[in-house]
Amino acid sequence: MQRRNRAPSSPVDAPEAVVAAAEPVTVTVARDVRADQREAFERWAAEVLGMAAEFPGNLGTSLLRPGPGSTRYHLVYRFADGESLARWERSAQRRAALQRVEHLTDRVDYAHVAGLDTFFTALTPSRPGPRWRMTVLTVAAVFAITLAFSLLVAPHVTGWPLPVRLLLSAVVVVVLLGYVVMPALTRLFRGWLHPRR
Repeated sequence: MQRRNRAPSSPVDAPEAVVAAAEPVTVTVARDVRADQREAFERWAAEVLGMAAEFPGNLGTSLLRPGPGSTRYHLVYRFADGESLARWERSAQRRAALQRVEHLTDRVDYAHVAGLDTFFTALTPSRPGPRWRMTVLTVAAVFAITLAFSLLVAPHVTGWPLPVRLLLSAVVVVVLLGYVVMPALTRLFRGWLHPRR
């Protein structure tokens, strides 16, 4: 994970290692919002997340609101690869949006994550919804993948040694879970996973 802290006037772009990643990347932007600017910030956040969602390679966006006693919002962007993220971060739209938010916040922290780490970041955001909902969704995803593997693949590898079959099963489950099924399910059930407070 690459993590940077900056004042609102100093946006942080992804490090070169993240830009070069051919795997999914996730950016979490945590902002401490001034108490009298929350409504304005939420309007700004909806706008900028909408712009990011329209960029090629975007896999989803979300806004995580502060809990009781907190002023910290989290904006989460997920892109198919580092180059897709870099195009968004270098865009004129993003730069203009960042200029408009400076007076609404006191502090901003950026975190960039590449590769399989993005799956676990998606599972454990800084301000997640109820943990049981993600557990239910994960169990359903693992069950569906395991069932499909048992029906479609297992009958064709019955002659293989048990450790090899288990390794194949584990690889199929982890790859499909991290790169296909969970990204799709977290987008589809975003409103349920992170209900408005």
